[in-house]
Amino acid sequence: MKLLLKSVTILDEKSSHHNKKLDIFIENGTIKRIGENLNENADREIKVSNLHVSRGWFDSSVSFGEPGFEDRETIANGLDTAGKSGFSSVGLNPYTNPVLDHSGSIAAVKAKAAHHPVSLYPIGALTRKSEGVDLAELLDMKEAGAVGFGDYKLPLRNPNLLKIALQYAQNFDALIQSYPQENRIAGKGMVNEHENSTSLGLKGIPNLAEELQITRDLYLLEYTGGKLHIPTISTEKSVRLIKDAKKKGLDVSCSVAIHNLILNDEELKAFDANSKVLPPLRTKKDSKALIKGLKDGIIDMVTSDHNPIDVEHKKVEFDNALYGTIGLETAFGALCTIFDTSEAIKYLTAGKERFNIVEYEIKESAQVDLSLFIPGSPFNFNEKDILSSSKNSIFLNKEIKGKAFGVITQKGIISF
Repeated sequence: MKLLLKSVTILDEKSSHHNKKLDIFIENGTIKRIGENLNENADREIKVSNLHVSRGWFDSSVSFGEPGFEDRETIANGLDTAGKSGFSSVGLNPYTNPVLDHSGSIAAVKAKAAHHPVSLYPIGALTRKSEGVDLAELLDMKEAGAVGFGDYKLPLRNPNLLKIALQYAQNFDALIQSYPQENRIAGKGMVNEHENSTSLGLKGIPNLAEELQITRDLYLLEYTGGKLHIPTISTEKSVRLIKDAKKKGLDVSCSVAIHNLILNDEELKAFDANSKVLPPLRTKKDSKALIKGLKDGIIDMVTSDHNPIDVEHKKVEFDNALYGTIGLETAFGALCTIFDTSEAIKYLTAGKERFNIVEYEIKESAQVDLSLFIPGSPFNFNEKDILSSSKNSIFLNKEIKGKAFGVITQKGIISF
């Protein structure tokens, strides 16, 4: 297929075309020419006012449901949603039924996504059935295409199991994830433990639950070596703990959910179950510390932590609602409410190196892997803007800024 992008602004700090408005001619998945006023014989021409392109965005924490929870989201529609939201690749969590805990299940989800323009990179379960008892078949899953291993939102209670995982994974350079929550401290808490939880009569999860688990895991990493990723941190002290670990030279990375950067536990006053997420929304002070940690490079990447939940498990009493929010559709627009466009793009592409996903510079003769987007004025995000099968967005009726337009990859194009 021959595709011509007309008058697009290129944002790629490592490219000689950075911040220039140029035409891009693409043929059979390769960038053939970049220049002004190109006149190529293309099968399709895209000319949209204020259209920008960058290297393809990657989301390290996405759940789709399939297999087992297809009523929440299928792989096909999930990848369509990711593409139209500007993501050319996603890391798929093992939040499925059955969980992705062996090479056959990894191969199956990869096969489902094989021909889609958006690339799917499975994250295998760290333990069998994500039960936290025995390690899963890590080496077999990596050979089948898994890019990391972790039990989604399920902390490892047994420290020796994490120790063994970190030691074993070094034999094949695998990335181990450990969700940061000590459940014996969290107890039956549902939201952040603070003034709002007390005034609203909701059981709280203290910051200590996260920080204690991170402290334990960093001690284990210092003892074993290996590569550790801590997904979706949420507290000010967690940032400091990881900063200190990196100063020691430990091979640790972490992410933050976009909603934890932007929103705080004031949202709880509406008793809207869409704001029931893990980790919980913390205080304004924590959010400010997370933003600073991201700017300082202590936090390595952002994630939408996209987690579709069907209406039967979300539009119920707050106590009974499942945790999670969709976030792919709002990721770019939400980030642009607190960062400029270049910063937002930097954070949306930052996770690829950690998960060993190849990046392609925007230059002639390079494989095409582009995210397309339109920076713009603020607008209210509402249900008609949702692309996911489930509608549980924490950003419903909130102001975001700018819109994704789609992606172009070697396998095709997804766009509005």
